[in-house]
Amino acid sequence: MNSAVEEQSPPEPRPSAAVGVVRSAGLMSVATMLSRFTGLLREIFLARMFGSSMATDAFALAFRLPNLARDLFAEGALSAAFVPTFTEYLTNKGREEAARLANLVATGVIIVVGALCVLGVWLAPALVSFFGAGFQLVEGKTELTVTLTRIMFPFLLLVALAAQAMGVLNACNQFGIPALASSMFNVFSLITGISLGFWLGPYIGVPPIEGMAWGVLLGGACQLMWQVPSLVRKGFVFRPSIDWDHPGLRHIIRMMGPAILGGAAVQVNVLINTSFASYIMDPVRGANGPVSWLVWAFRFFQLPLGLFGVALATATTPAISRSLATGNHEEFRRTLSRSLGVVFLLTVPSAIGLVVLGEHMITLVFRGGHFDAYDVRQTALALTCYSVGLAGYAGVKILNPAFYALRDSRTPMAVSLASILINLAAAIGTVRFTSLGHAGLALSTSAVALFSFVSLFWVLREKIGGIYGRGLASSTVKIALSAIGMGVVVAMLEMGVTQAMGDSRAASLVSIAAGLPAGLGLFYLGCRLLRVDELELAVTGLSAPFRRWLPGGRARVED
Repeated sequence: MNSAVEEQSPPEPRPSAAVGVVRSAGLMSVATMLSRFTGLLREIFLARMFGSSMATDAFALAFRLPNLARDLFAEGALSAAFVPTFTEYLTNKGREEAARLANLVATGVIIVVGALCVLGVWLAPALVSFFGAGFQLVEGKTELTVTLTRIMFPFLLLVALAAQAMGVLNACNQFGIPALASSMFNVFSLITGISLGFWLGPYIGVPPIEGMAWGVLLGGACQLMWQVPSLVRKGFVFRPSIDWDHPGLRHIIRMMGPAILGGAAVQVNVLINTSFASYIMDPVRGANGPVSWLVWAFRFFQLPLGLFGVALATATTPAISRSLATGNHEEFRRTLSRSLGVVFLLTVPSAIGLVVLGEHMITLVFRGGHFDAYDVRQTALALTCYSVGLAGYAGVKILNPAFYALRDSRTPMAVSLASILINLAAAIGTVRFTSLGHAGLALSTSAVALFSFVSLFWVLREKIGGIYGRGLASSTVKIALSAIGMGVVVAMLEMGVTQAMGDSRAASLVSIAAGLPAGLGLFYLGCRLLRVDELELAVTGLSAPFRRWLPGGRARVED
C-alpha cells in the first residue's frame, strides 16, 4: 500500500473529473427523484386498492423475479461490463467500432435473455414454489403468483435492452434522458395497468391485479422506446449482428459471468428473505402481510439509494473508465475517493432521517383505503432496519464498477457469494430464534450490505495503492457526527409534535414539514462547522441542474 497516498486528502479535483461526476450525478438525481416518486405512485395505488392481501403478496413476488434483472442489468452486470468496454472503444477506436460493439451486445442480449424469458415462463410454477413456498398456506395464492409471473417475466428482456441503451448514452455523457426512462416506465405501467385492470377489465375478463401485471410489461417497452430517439441522434442505430469472436464482446461476456454473481447479492438476498417472509405468521395479518411490508419498505429505502448511490455510481463509471483508458491512475483514485465521500455525505443523514421520520412518511404516502395504521407501523419497522445498511448499499454501487473498470470481476463475485451465505445464515437465525419477524430479515440484509462494502473497500484499497483512506475516514466521522446531531434534534421535534397532535395524518404532515428543513439546515451547518471537504463539491454539483435555468446560467441542457 502506498502510505503517502493514504495519509493525505485528495487534491482539488479537476472540473473534468470528480466535479464533473457530481454535476452529472446532480442531473441524474433530479431525474431519479422523479422516477422514485412516480414509482411510489404505483405502490400507493397498489397499497390502497389491495392492502396487505393475497393479491399484493402475489404481485410482489411475481414482480421480484423479473425485476431481479433490473439490478443485475440496469445497475449491475451489463452496465458494469459493457460501459467500461464501450467507453474504451469510443475513446480509443472511434464511434464506428463502438457502434458495432453495441449492435453485437444488443443482438446477444436478445438471443440469450429472450431464451431466459421463455425458460422463466415455462418454469414459473417451480420458481414460485421455491421462492414463495409459504404461499401454499393460503388457497389460490401460489396459482395467482404463477399467473402474474408468466405475464411479467418478458419484462426481463425489455429492461436488459433498456439498460444497454442507458449505458451507451451515459458513455456519451448524456444522463438525463436515460435517467428519465424509469419515470416513463412507472407512469406508463400505472396508466395501462389501471386501464386494463379496472376500466377495461370487466369487459375483457382481466382481473385488476392481472391488469397491473400487464401494465408492468407494457411499461418496460415504453422504458426502452423512450431512449431510442436519443440513440439515433447520437448515431447509434440497431442493426442485428452476430460475431461471438469479437474481442470486445468476448471481454464483456467474460466480465458479465462473475459480474452477475458480483452484483446479484442484494436482489438474491431480497428473494431469499421474501421466501422466508412467506412463512411468517403475523399475529394480526396471518400469512398475508410480511412480504408486502418488506416490499413497501424497500420502495421507500430505494428513494435515497437511487437518488444518491445509483446516480453517483452511474456518473462515476464512465469517468473512471476514461481515466484508466488514458492511463491516468491518479485521477482514477481521486475521482473514486471523492465519489465515496459525497455518497456518504448524502446517505448517512438520509438513513437517520428515514429512521426518525419514516413512519410519518409512510403515513402520508400509503395510509388510506385498505392500508391501515398497523400496516404503517410494520412497514416503518422494516424501513428502519433497511436504513441501517443504506451507506453500505450505496458504497457498493460505487465500488463494484471500479473493479470491473480494472478488469477484476472475481473480487466482487467472491464478496457477493460470501454475502449471500451470510444473509442466509442470518435469515435462518432471525426467523427461527428471534421474534423480530420480517424486520429481522430487513436487518440481516443491511448487515450484509455493510459487510460487502467493507470487504470491497479493503481489497480495492490494497489493489490500487490507496483511495485517500485517511481523508475519507476523517470526512466520514465528521458526517456521522453532524448526522447524529441532526437526528437527535429532529427526533425531539417529532416527539413534541406527536404529543401535541396525537397519531394523525396532520401530525405526520407537520412533523415532516418542520423536520425536513430543520434537519437539512442543521446537517449543513454541522458539516460547515466541521469543515467537511465534500460539502462544497456536493452543493456545487447537485445544484448544477437547477442553476442551468437561472439568469446567467447555461440555458441549454444537452439532454
